Amino acid sequence: MPFVCPPQLDGTDVEAKREEIRAYLHATMDTFERLFSLFVDDSVFFQRPERLRHPHIFYFGHTAVFFVNKLILAKLLPERINPRLESVFAVGVDEMSWDDLNDAHYDWPTVEETRAYRQQVRATVDRLIRTLPLSLPIDWNSPFWPILMGIEHERIHLETSSVLIRQTPIESVKPQPYLWPVCEDVGPNHSNELIPVPAGKVVLGKHDQFYGWDNEYGRHEAQIPAFSASRFLVSNGEFLEFVRDGGYHHDSYWGEEGLAWRQFRQPEHPVFWIADSAQPDGFRYRTLATEIPLPLNWPVDVNQLEAEAFCNWLSAKSGKTIRLPFEDEWYRLVDEADLLDQSDWGGIPPGNLGLGYEASACPVNRFRQGDFYDIVGNVWQWTNTPIYPFEGFEVHPLYDDFTTPTFDGKHNLIKGGSFISTGNEALQSARYAFRRHFFQHAGFRYVHSDYVERINASVYETDSLVSQYAEFGWGQRYFDVNNFPAECAQLCLEAMVDMPTRRALDIGCATGRSSFELARVFDEVTGLDFSARFVRVAEQMKTEGRIRYTLPTEGELVDFREAALPDHLSSTPGKVSFWQADACNLKPQFTGYDLIFAGNLIDRLYDPAKFLRDAAERLNPGGLLILTSPYTWLEEHTPKMQWLGGIRQDGESITSFEGLTQRLHTQFKFIARHDVPFVIRETARKFQHTIAEMTIWKKE
Repeated sequence: MPFVCPPQLDGTDVEAKREEIRAYLHATMDTFERLFSLFVDDSVFFQRPERLRHPHIFYFGHTAVFFVNKLILAKLLPERINPRLESVFAVGVDEMSWDDLNDAHYDWPTVEETRAYRQQVRATVDRLIRTLPLSLPIDWNSPFWPILMGIEHERIHLETSSVLIRQTPIESVKPQPYLWPVCEDVGPNHSNELIPVPAGKVVLGKHDQFYGWDNEYGRHEAQIPAFSASRFLVSNGEFLEFVRDGGYHHDSYWGEEGLAWRQFRQPEHPVFWIADSAQPDGFRYRTLATEIPLPLNWPVDVNQLEAEAFCNWLSAKSGKTIRLPFEDEWYRLVDEADLLDQSDWGGIPPGNLGLGYEASACPVNRFRQGDFYDIVGNVWQWTNTPIYPFEGFEVHPLYDDFTTPTFDGKHNLIKGGSFISTGNEALQSARYAFRRHFFQHAGFRYVHSDYVERINASVYETDSLVSQYAEFGWGQRYFDVNNFPAECAQLCLEAMVDMPTRRALDIGCATGRSSFELARVFDEVTGLDFSARFVRVAEQMKTEGRIRYTLPTEGELVDFREAALPDHLSSTPGKVSFWQADACNLKPQFTGYDLIFAGNLIDRLYDPAKFLRDAAERLNPGGLLILTSPYTWLEEHTPKMQWLGGIRQDGESITSFEGLTQRLHTQFKFIARHDVPFVIRETARKFQHTIAEMTIWKKE
C-alpha cells in the first residue's frame, strides 16, 4: 500500500492544492473503509472486543459524524445530514480509568445505513472542497481547517480501530495479504545495548507546513544532559525474559497505578500474546487478522505501566538507573540521527510508518536511523512525560476537547508513530497522549540517566473563559448577589415540592455547581454541556473535591484561586454524572427526567425551538421544564430566523417570553416566572451585572 503524504498548507497554485486535498480526503476514507473489509461479515461490526470501548460500528460512523459536527460549528453546513445518526455516533467512550465500563444500551443503525451515511458525508465534504474559497497558506481561520481536521481525525481512527481489530476474535476476521500484508521476517531475538547520546538543546513547537493539533503549537526548549539509550526497541524476545522471570508477579517492579491495573486485569503477558504450550517459546502473536509464532525479533506491544515495570526489573538486574525516555530525550535521538521530516521524504518513509511497507510491525533491526533503529516507526514509543501545554498554547475553538482533558498528569506521551500511523501521526511534531493503561501499537525503548524532567505545567486552570465560569459557579459572592447556579437550583427544588425527585437533567451545566445543588434532593442528576472544558472542571470537582484556576486582575496580572466542594454538598458526588453533549441533538438515553433545568442556555443554541420540542419528550408526565435566560439573542450563536423573541413579526413586537409560550403551550402549563440576578467577574474592577428571567413549565 503506497505511503500517502498529507498536503502541505502552503503553496502558490490554489486549484492544485484544492485537488490535492480532495485526493487526500478520498484516500483517507477509502483506506479507513478497507480496514473493515477484514471482517468475515457485517455482524462483526457489532462486536465489542474491548469492554472499555464501543463496538466497531460506532467508530465506522463516528468519523463521518465528526466532519458534520465541525462543519456545522464552523458554519460551513447550514443543517445536519442525519440528526439521528449524528446523535448516536457523536461522542465516544473517553474512559478515564481501566474500570470505566460503559454498559449503556445503544440502538445502533445497520451497517448498510451507516455506509450510505458515510457516502453522503463524503459527497458533502467533496463538494465543499471544490467550492469553498481557498487562499494559501491555510491557517486556523481558513474554512479548509475543519476539513483537514476531519480528515486527520479519521486517520487517527484508522489506527485506533486497527488496535480493536487486533483484539477481535480471530474467527471473526480474515487475512487479506494483498491489502494488509504481514511482515514475513520472523526470527530470533536481537541482543540490545545502550548507546551514548551527547548533551544537547531541544527546541519544540510546530514549525512544519502540515496540519497540526493544538498541543503541537507554542514553544518549549530545554538543555538535556548526556544519557544512554537502547539501540533497538525492546523486542518480544527481550520482554520474554521479563515474563519468564515472573515480572508480572513481583510487586516491587510496579508502581501504585501499575499494581491497581494489574490487580484489575490480572495480566500474565502482553495483550497481543496468546499462551500456547505447543509453541517453542510458549506463545503465539496476534497481527491484524492472523496468529503467528511469537516473532522474537519484532518490538513488543505493551502499555506504559508494563513498560515501566520492565525498566524497574532491568534496573534491578543491571544495577543501573533504567527508565523510559522523556519526550525531550526522544527529540535528542531525532536530532542525533539527523532525521528528516515528511516534506523531505520524497514519499518514502525512513521507517516502518504509514503503511509504507507492511500492515504489521517488523524486525527491530531493519530500519537503521543514525546509531539507532526505529527512532520513528514500527511501534509508538512510550515516554515518561505526561502531556503538558507548551508556552503559548491555545485551544482551537472548533475542537476544545482534543487535548485539554489530557492535561491531568495521567496521560503520557507516545512518540515516533507505528506501522499504521499516517498523516499528522507520522510527523515528528505530533504529540499524542494516552492513559498509561491504554493499549495502542505501542512499545518502548529505555534509557540510562539520572536526569529528572521538570515541566513548568501549571496545576491551575488558565483558560480565561473556563476560569471565569469556575469563579461564577464556585467562587466569591459579589455585590451581595447570590451565587447564580446555586440560587437557580434552590428555586428548582422549591418548585419540585411534593413532586417526584428521582432524576434531573441539568443541561448547560457549565462547571457543575447547579448539578451538585440539585443532587441534594434528587436521586440522580445528569449534567450536560457542549464544552468539554467545562465538563472537565465539573468532573474534577466531583472526583477531587476541589478545583484551581487563575483570574485576571489587570493586564497580565492574575490571582490564583482554589475552590472546594462545600460541606453541604459532600454527599452529592456519587449522584451526579457529567457528559459532553449538544443540547439540540441529544442521544436517546438522556430521557425519563422529573426535572429539566436549562440555565442561561436557550439564547446560545443554534436551534432553540428544536431543543424545546425535544425537552418535552425527555420529561416524565407532570415533570418540570425550568429555563433561565437574559434573552441576549446574538446571530453569532443563533441565526436570527431561529430567535424565539426580541423580534418584530407582522409588525408586532414578540418578546422572548411570548415566543416561549407560543412553542410550549400545547404540551406545557405555565407555572411561574422570576427574575434572578447574577454577576460575572471579568477583572478585579470589571463585572457584568445581569438579570435572567426564570420561567417554570409543567408537562401536561
